[in-house]
Amino acid sequence: CLWPNPATTHTVASSPWRDGKGDILKDLSEACAAEGLKFGVYISPWDRNDPHYGTLGYNEVFKQTLHSALTGYGPVFEQWFDGACGEGPNGKKQVYDWPLYLGEVFADQPGAIVFSNVGPGCRWVGNEEGSAGRTSWATFTPEAHGATRESLPGEYWVYLNEGDPAGAQWIPSETDVSIRPGWFWRESENDKIKTVSELLKIYYESVGRNSLLLLNVPPDTRGLIPAGDSLRLMEFRAALDHIFADDLAAGAQVRRSPRELALKLAAPATFNRIVLQEDIRRGQRIAAFTVEALTPAGWETLASETTVGYKRILLVPQTTASAVRVRVSDALARPHLLSVSLYLDDVYVDPQTVRAEGSAHPADEPIILDKGNISEFAGISYTPIYKGRDGVILTWKLEASDDGLHWRTVVEEERFDNIVNNPVRTEVKVAFKGRYVKLTPLTTSGPEYGLSVFETL
Repeated sequence: CLWPNPATTHTVASSPWRDGKGDILKDLSEACAAEGLKFGVYISPWDRNDPHYGTLGYNEVFKQTLHSALTGYGPVFEQWFDGACGEGPNGKKQVYDWPLYLGEVFADQPGAIVFSNVGPGCRWVGNEEGSAGRTSWATFTPEAHGATRESLPGEYWVYLNEGDPAGAQWIPSETDVSIRPGWFWRESENDKIKTVSELLKIYYESVGRNSLLLLNVPPDTRGLIPAGDSLRLMEFRAALDHIFADDLAAGAQVRRSPRELALKLAAPATFNRIVLQEDIRRGQRIAAFTVEALTPAGWETLASETTVGYKRILLVPQTTASAVRVRVSDALARPHLLSVSLYLDDVYVDPQTVRAEGSAHPADEPIILDKGNISEFAGISYTPIYKGRDGVILTWKLEASDDGLHWRTVVEEERFDNIVNNPVRTEVKVAFKGRYVKLTPLTTSGPEYGLSVFETL
């Protein structure tokens, strides 16, 4: 814990930092207050260090941890829970008591928004790539505080990603993604910070799809945001300010009917972004719509989509038009389209992903490397090349051989933690030697063919 949590000894109080008197939550909450920022807390329930982990007693320990974090640092805007639930050192997995945890959060911080797999304040979007569904409902039906994937119907990530038009609760998605390949700072990723165009793509596919955006920016070993990341954030902010500075629909004549909103522009305008907003005070209602523009060639269809919600940003071909109209073809009730705005984005360049060639193989087949001669290694790395959620190695066995026939076990069984949701390069430090190295999948996320990169260190 980064604060002196009395529920455990695994905290900064047991470290030499500031002679055991440091408190990062205190420093952070005070810095947020000084700058007018809302303060949020991310606490994972997966505390494998606690000796009670895997027993009923652990739930009470975690309740005390929440109480400690939520009562000593002023107002908390958001309490963020991940869905991690793996084995502890004792080989046991914890059955989380979500009603107990949520009760503690709301007792300590009644106004806090709670993020988890299924809310109840906002829900996980179903991936960590920065992309909400093109269909995106803020309504959702969780199993009563069952923050588990198994409690969701069908392909859970689709349900999380798109929401449910018949959802029982208002639980919008929150799109969480990192500015770097991984969630934590690594010096090796200093040249892999997302470009402005990549960040704009994430913005368009999260905020622009009726979702919230949580952009992770990891501090380095100094406890500071690295200069490169900080500069990129400022460039990103400047790009957004530039793109959305001038609404080209301002001053237009507006004509409304129950299922159509038409704009006659004050003068012909050239645009490639259309921003729609529903009046969500009445709920989210629009289920299908079409946008048309009056060009010199006549009325042209620019987009046909499903949901709008709080905000929908449409990326359309650059168009010069004198009028624009939105026609709602399907809605849960009488639609209430609040606004239509037009903008010209001259910053964004569609990011092109370039990958080295590889060969697909069944996900459960061993991967064997021939290093050419007997060598000493410091470990291995594994990178799934993300294609859906199948074909990712979860647990594995590592072996080495001098001749490719007789194999020595290096690691009997190990797990790549959270790699389906966070499919980035994962290193495992283990010393061994040999000419041939074999990684054998023991369990995978599915039987489909998958590409991956397996390397020695």
